[in-house]
Amino acid sequence: MSLVTLAAATAGHIRFADLHLSPVAFHAWIFTIRWYGLAYLAGIILGWWYLTKLIEQPGAPMARRHVDDFVFYATLGIILGGRIGYILFYGESPRPGVPGLLASPQDWYKLWDGGMSFHGGALGVVLAIWWLTRRNDLSMLRFLDYVACSAPFGLFLVRLANFVNSELWGRSTDVPWGIVFPDTVGPGLPDPARHPSQLYEAGLEGIVLFLILSFLFWRTQARYKPGLLLGVFLVGYGCARFFVEFFREPDAQLGILPWGLSMGQTLSAPMIVVGLWFILTAQNRRIGFPSHVGAA
Repeated sequence: MSLVTLAAATAGHIRFADLHLSPVAFHAWIFTIRWYGLAYLAGIILGWWYLTKLIEQPGAPMARRHVDDFVFYATLGIILGGRIGYILFYGESPRPGVPGLLASPQDWYKLWDGGMSFHGGALGVVLAIWWLTRRNDLSMLRFLDYVACSAPFGLFLVRLANFVNSELWGRSTDVPWGIVFPDTVGPGLPDPARHPSQLYEAGLEGIVLFLILSFLFWRTQARYKPGLLLGVFLVGYGCARFFVEFFREPDAQLGILPWGLSMGQTLSAPMIVVGLWFILTAQNRRIGFPSHVGAA
């Protein structure tokens, strides 16, 4: 496609610059507060609040004090796991001659430069739950079920922050809702319209997954089948991420991997398999439930 044709093709699309979005929420004294950081903070707070509502229902596997302790450990797990995961999975440099994070450990702590992996953060949270449940003699699997129901809050907000940051955009497209993000190609070249894949993920990983898990928790006996809610979360997130990766621009430093999948798809495939196993075996782990709870 010639430059003239490309410029004409993007003429009718929304330009990101016209949305007047800034990654900076506000300045406080010498600090710069970014939407990306606020999204993580708000996601943790909302997840904690919703979790306190879930444990008020009959059959909760933990008390309020365990939920409060969990917030601290989960925050550490998200930050450390997310950053370490990004370094290990995506740490190569997208530009030749520029050292990647794997080769520049002095930059590992620079979270404000971006670079967090959901899969790494999820593993960090799992380790945090393992530690907390082991210390308090709680059911780890049931704890994970309840946390899974709260996770979509953070997923939704962080994907919106990715959009505001004009990062993790999609592949070029001519669909009417395509958005022209700035600086997505080489210098001097017109930027093509792209899928707003961040919003696709916010909708699927956040809104749709939350609605499914909420229905199962509040309207069925799913919480009395340890591993079922966790399995639905793993399958739901894994399928949503795997699907959206077809519309999301592959990571510049990795591209499509030799086996034909992106890194996001590669990391999501095992989640789907494990999630299906939890779903299919949940009935075998069924526990007793209060007599006033209706039949499934």
